[in-house]
Order: sequence, then structure tokens, then C-alpha cells
Amino acid sequence: MLTHLRELYRYRDLLFSLALRDIKVRYRQTFLGFAWAITQPLAYMLIFTVVFANFGQVSSDGAPYPLFSYTGLVPWTFFATALGLAVNSVAANMNLVKKIYFPREVFPIGAILGCLMDFLVASVLIAGLMVFYRVPVSAQLMWLPWLVGLEIAFLISISLLVSALNVFYRDIKYIVPLCVQLGLFVTPVIYPTSKVPPHLHNWYMLNPMAVVIDGVRRVVLHSQPPELQPLLVSTAIVGTLGLGAYLFFKRVEVKFADLI
Repeated sequence: MLTHLRELYRYRDLLFSLALRDIKVRYRQTFLGFAWAITQPLAYMLIFTVVFANFGQVSSDGAPYPLFSYTGLVPWTFFATALGLAVNSVAANMNLVKKIYFPREVFPIGAILGCLMDFLVASVLIAGLMVFYRVPVSAQLMWLPWLVGLEIAFLISISLLVSALNVFYRDIKYIVPLCVQLGLFVTPVIYPTSKVPPHLHNWYMLNPMAVVIDGVRRVVLHSQPPELQPLLVSTAIVGTLGLGAYLFFKRVEVKFADLI
């Protein structure tokens, strides 16, 4: 395990080059450029505000619904976009895989790092909305690095697993977007976790993305710390999942060149 990580570190320049390449390709010859990073969650925010806040009367736990929905949409959009790009990252680079050796995990991790730029750009608007709605800034924002790190670790774990499986079973790249779409409804993007029935709350919070989004809303909108027990449990789950996914990826990567 440590040998693999040291090898990955030696190829860090390649990893960052792939991430930069993905960013350039995504925004090459686009009219809005990096503004597209804000456009998608902003468009969903407007739709959710009209449909769920006005028509459906969905609760936002006292926060302005546009800010409530946007703070959920930014991490969810990052998760959905990065996972969608990572799942096919190894198979899409078959020419490089066949020619030379380097750690193959640079492809899914590079795809995630490329989307991280979009996440940071989209997050700037949260600060603007906080100023607009006069939401105070508190010391609870110190929890954000843990929450964002948890999401990135969760993304890397799943991406390593599905990108490797996609080499063997090409329908994985179709299954993953479907699961992501369904996951929107079992993650508190549209509604708050307070609407989850109490007897299901502990099970519901086993979803690391539910912990991340609920935690972000608590620290940003309500100046409260995230629920510590679900945060610790999710961190343990993601750590275990990440270790298993990485070991599985390294075990099967020797077969990639023969199967692609």
C-alpha cells in the first residue's frame, strides 16, 4: 500500500497535468468559460426555488430557500460531475494505458481534481448569497475542510472502484449516472434532514454525501457544528471503502491493457 502511494507521489506532475488538461478541454472555445461552473447549480437553484419552495412548500429550516438549495447543489454537482467523468477515465485513455506504465489511478483522480476547480468557483457564489441574505460568518466554518475532504475522499474511493469495473463491464458507465440521479432523492439536496423520519435518521446518515451536505448547511447557514457521530461514522466508512477500492484497483490494473 505504501509502495503504491509513494509511486503515485512520484507521478504527481502527471496527475496535475491530466487535471489541467481536463479543465482546458472542458472550457476550450466556450462563450462563458468558468462561468459554466456556476451556471448549472444556479439554474437548478432557480428551478428548485420555484417548484419546491413556492409550489411544494418544502421546508428550508428557516433559511432562505435559494441559499439553502444552492449550498446543497454545489457539493452535489461536484460529486455528480466528477463521478460521471471519472467512471470512464481509464477506458477513455486506452492509448496511454497500452503504451507506457504509470499508476493508472491518475486518470480517475485527475478527473476529480479537474472538477475541483469548478467546485471552488461555484462556491464563491455562496459567499455572495450569504452577504445578500445577511447570513453571519462564524467560527463553525472551520469544519468545512473536514467536510470537503470527506467528499473528495468519498469521490476518489468510488471512482477507483467504478473506473476499474468499467474496464471489465462497459455498462458500468451507464449504471453510474442512473445511480447518481436516484441518489439525489436520498441526499438532502432538495429538503433538509429534519424531514427524515427519526427512526430512519441513523440509516439515512450512513450516506456520506448526506453528512457532507447537512454539515455544510449547519456551519454555513445556522452557525452550528455538524452532527459529530454521523461525521465520524462516515469518515470511518469512507476510509475503509477507500482502502478496499484502492487495493482492488491496484490488483486489477495489470489486466487493463489486455482488456481495453
